[in-house]
Amino acid sequence: MAAHTSQSVAKAAGDGVGDDTAARGRSRWTDSKAPGGTKGGLRRALATHWYAWTMIAPVVLVLGVIIGWPLVRGIYLSLTDANERNVSRTIGARHIEATYEFVGLDNYVDVLSDPVFLQRLVWTVVWTVACVSITFTLGLVLANMLNREFRGRAAYRMALILPWAVPGFVSVFAWRFLFNRDNGILNKILDGGGIAAVPWLDDPTWAKFSVVAVNVWLGVPFMMVALLGGLQSIPGELYEAAEMDGASPWQRFRHITLPGLRAVSMTVILLSTIWTFNMFPVIFLLTRGGPGDSTEILVTQAFREAFVSSPRDFAGSATWGVLILALLMIFALVYRRSLRKQGEVW
Repeated sequence: MAAHTSQSVAKAAGDGVGDDTAARGRSRWTDSKAPGGTKGGLRRALATHWYAWTMIAPVVLVLGVIIGWPLVRGIYLSLTDANERNVSRTIGARHIEATYEFVGLDNYVDVLSDPVFLQRLVWTVVWTVACVSITFTLGLVLANMLNREFRGRAAYRMALILPWAVPGFVSVFAWRFLFNRDNGILNKILDGGGIAAVPWLDDPTWAKFSVVAVNVWLGVPFMMVALLGGLQSIPGELYEAAEMDGASPWQRFRHITLPGLRAVSMTVILLSTIWTFNMFPVIFLLTRGGPGDSTEILVTQAFREAFVSSPRDFAGSATWGVLILALLMIFALVYRRSLRKQGEVW
């Protein structure tokens, strides 16, 4: 009888606990579905993780001021007819108010219907593909070389990383001196061998070759360091097992090295593409878009609209900038989707 009674009490207590748990579950479900549930959840998240929110708030604020506001302002200007004649300005003690007007998508129609946009886009794509492919290939070759044990490896690493350590504008000016037609070292060497001077920066074809060469020289160190880190993360046992199975060096490279570098390669290719697409210093400091406009890319054209043309067309420059951003966003989305189809998580 006592045993029966204790079992009844335990069962009743269990039923009470179960009912209480179910009630709490229903209460939580009801609160989340209630009109103020989302607000309450946000309030609880802020109260629970207030330290994390406090730590990231300055970063969010700085990014909003440095990136967010100029982006919004640029998009707005691209929808107006703003230029240096109708923007607000101060001349001495006199302040002139802005008189530019909203024109909608007229600037985008004008830019996209202008043959200049297609010319700049084609050369920008060619320039980007050439630079990224050559940089990646050279970086991979050098990374494989430096991943082996040999005397003086540290010295070679430092020498190959040196172009990355030198400020970009210093490197470009040095190369501009090397490419000088009359007094450049390269033409002096060619002249010593009985070869006529090459118009490195005065001929459209040679100028394109020159800017690609300089950008590759600047980009190889980053690519090499990134790929070298990826190579060192591949287990050496895989190579040993493949060698014992009779795999040739090419087979080991194809079936072990390349798959092992896939994650690193996809990331550095994306970063290098974005950087090269917007590589303003090399083009502007080396050729200023010349000779003529043969080496102008999209970003230098946007600069020309805002700071070189007369009157300076701020709306047109903003339009070029927004189109550049849109092209890069489309490329990133397509690139991400292709990676996901290949099973890569990015």
